[in-house]
Amino acid sequence: MSAVVTGVGVVAPNGVGTREYWEHTVSGTRGIGPITNFDASDYPVRLAGEATGFDPVDHIPNRLLPQTDRVTQFALAAAEWALADARVDPAQLDPFDMGVVTANSTGGFEFGQHELENLWGRGPQYVSAYQSFAWFYAVNTGQISIRHGMRGPTGVVVGEQAGGLDALAQARRRVRSGTRLLVSGGMEAPLCPWAVAAQSPNRRISRSDDPERAYRPFAAGASGYVLGEGGAILIVEDPVAARRRGAPVYGEIAGYRATFDPRPGSGRPPSLETAVRGALEDARTLAADIDVVFADAAGVSDLDLIEARAIASVFGAATVPVTAPKTMTGRLNAGGAALDVATALLAIRDGIIPPTVNHTGLAGGCDIDLVTEARPARIRTALVIARGHGGFNAAMVVRAPR
Repeated sequence: MSAVVTGVGVVAPNGVGTREYWEHTVSGTRGIGPITNFDASDYPVRLAGEATGFDPVDHIPNRLLPQTDRVTQFALAAAEWALADARVDPAQLDPFDMGVVTANSTGGFEFGQHELENLWGRGPQYVSAYQSFAWFYAVNTGQISIRHGMRGPTGVVVGEQAGGLDALAQARRRVRSGTRLLVSGGMEAPLCPWAVAAQSPNRRISRSDDPERAYRPFAAGASGYVLGEGGAILIVEDPVAARRRGAPVYGEIAGYRATFDPRPGSGRPPSLETAVRGALEDARTLAADIDVVFADAAGVSDLDLIEARAIASVFGAATVPVTAPKTMTGRLNAGGAALDVATALLAIRDGIIPPTVNHTGLAGGCDIDLVTEARPARIRTALVIARGHGGFNAAMVVRAPR
């Protein structure tokens, strides 16, 4: 056993905190709706998954509020909850034996927007000194490590949706190399005017105004995906050390593989299937041992077909249950895959596969067993698939504690 997950902290559009998120996910509660963070009436994208239940004043020390973007406030709160869930007091551990590796794709967009407004509207003397780091992709890692005195291996991964798996894999690698504990996962908050404007040219984002039809992966007539904010932070530990202190264990990070697609027009096939097979091989797990697949679920017809064919090729047509709970939250970029891993571990714990919502029927060629209502099941091993814009692919196998 190489690395285990002992704590989970979640901020999501359909639930703040792991318990609320999981209850709402099992019940199929959608967190997607009209954007309320700003007036989006003039934008081509008007729906999103907003974590409206999160108020940073309730979760973040006052002194940190003026120096942090919303994404870092999410990350700090989720890390605090994950450490408490794992029953870890960082003050009692060697600071050089704890590290932080997170994933992020957009940085502190909203903080940067406010400081640009100050720059152009009031003058450079009104730009916060915190702008020097609050916008940066690595700021979540830095703020978590400072707050908890973690001075071991640290890093940040930028791989869009795949980044959440890549960060957890890096945490696993560090544990295998001798570090006792890593705080890892992914978090995003890309829902301010500047961030939405930057993402709007991406034609994969749904232009629909109907929350029930905007994001329908693997469906006939799929129109793209919906943006979302949030993610998950997990505590990844050495299994011997976790067992010695009597830590709760959600499961093991058993296998992982990342690949990169060839350039468009090269004539070479996508490499998603290679990532899936590689993760199974790394976990020393047969395809028949996988009890559920948490799909990347792009919501774009050609990408959905690629994923459905990869799943069918590895597992057989409509053989393994496939689910996409992110239909309730939107795609959270780097936060999405980390949240899927957390969801897979909760599914293993409670023996239930959460549903894919809003589905109206599979598109032609998508020969998968898509779970559209919560399904009780004995789950020992789960596969999580993630893809990032530009060709990133990642797959991770998580397994019940042994």
